[in-house]
Amino acid sequence: MDVEDELPTAPAPADGGESSHALVSGDQFDVEAYAAQYSGRTRVARLLFIAEKCGSEQMRLDALRLAYDWALKGEDTALHRDVSAKIAGRLGPRYAADQPWSDAVERRALLRKDKLDSELNVYRTNLIKESIRLGYNDLGDFHYAQGHLSDAFKSYIRTRDYCTTSKHVVQMCLNVILVSIELGQFMHVSNYVIKAEQTPDDMDPITAAKLRAAAGLAYMETNKYKLAARKFIETGSELRSNYSEVIAPQDVAVYGALCALASFDRSELKSKVIDNYNFRNFLELVPEVRELVNDFYASRYGSCLGYLEKLKSNLLLDMHLHGHIETLYKDIRHKAIIRYTFPFISVDLNLMAVAFQTSVSLLEKELAALITDNKIQARIDSHNKILYASHADQRNATFQRALQTGNEFERDVKSMLLRANLLKHDFSQKAAERKV
Repeated sequence: MDVEDELPTAPAPADGGESSHALVSGDQFDVEAYAAQYSGRTRVARLLFIAEKCGSEQMRLDALRLAYDWALKGEDTALHRDVSAKIAGRLGPRYAADQPWSDAVERRALLRKDKLDSELNVYRTNLIKESIRLGYNDLGDFHYAQGHLSDAFKSYIRTRDYCTTSKHVVQMCLNVILVSIELGQFMHVSNYVIKAEQTPDDMDPITAAKLRAAAGLAYMETNKYKLAARKFIETGSELRSNYSEVIAPQDVAVYGALCALASFDRSELKSKVIDNYNFRNFLELVPEVRELVNDFYASRYGSCLGYLEKLKSNLLLDMHLHGHIETLYKDIRHKAIIRYTFPFISVDLNLMAVAFQTSVSLLEKELAALITDNKIQARIDSHNKILYASHADQRNATFQRALQTGNEFERDVKSMLLRANLLKHDFSQKAAERKV
């Protein structure tokens, strides 16, 4: 496959429905502490996302100020101009577009590009595979720093033909994954995670943790929440801040917990999340998430949903989680309702509405939708506000299973007796010998 065929394109701008999300308040959200968890281009990207989605003018300006300062530490002049344009003079002249800085960076970049191209041409002439690989790698790093993501992707992919060890292959995959995440091309992320994990040599724990975190992010972005939960839960605690250019350990805890609550059954939640020592290390970083997981498992649904509601405004400021919050919250809530009703023959909707912090009318609508989707076997008495479970006749079902087991046993015994009698009387048919 040619590099051009595999080259991803930047994601299309969101349509009117996506851009019309209500701005969120982000109460008690420390922008500076949040941004400090990340490094590289993702720090600026997350700050710009907060500035776009946050309803607080002060927080928006704080995010833009931090983004401006961090952009000046890089080499992406287009990003610097974009941040300056978003500030639009609201932070004073100090935060205007710095044209002399941009001109100096672009002059250095032009000289650096010429040097890298010349060195690569020499390496290709001499046919030294390792030098060619390093040359393409340096060129990819250069384009990535400049914000030319498509060119960076192309250069990293070209190192593939010059990798001579498993370590080289893994490095190539990690570079491609980094660029693909920023481009929003999560199919490439999944493919190159698999490619890296298939290398024959043992992988160091930090690299393995990075790959699992990237895979979890790719699955979450494609709405495969159960697979995403498994990958986040499998992420080793060695990750720490070693992948801050993509994800923070706190993100692993939040993403993994929410995806698990929305997709795991009760036994999976217990064995893979609550009793998982490795993942518990991540949950300790976000106590509210740890508590809501424990509350959900302990059937304290009111407390669990309360934690979720408190966290919602902050989670909506996460660039990867923002588009999935409503779906995940709905799935978690529906799962809680199903588990609440399952043990009972009848449920008082007034008491249930209090437990789920909603009105009886809204609860009726939720229950009706779940009954229609065949997720709850029940009927609603709207007059008396009672939910009656439509449990199957357990007595009849037990008799039917016993009868079926007896019939299967009788059939198996008859088959065994027939075979024993055939062997006893040497009654067997042998294939006729072929005549030559």
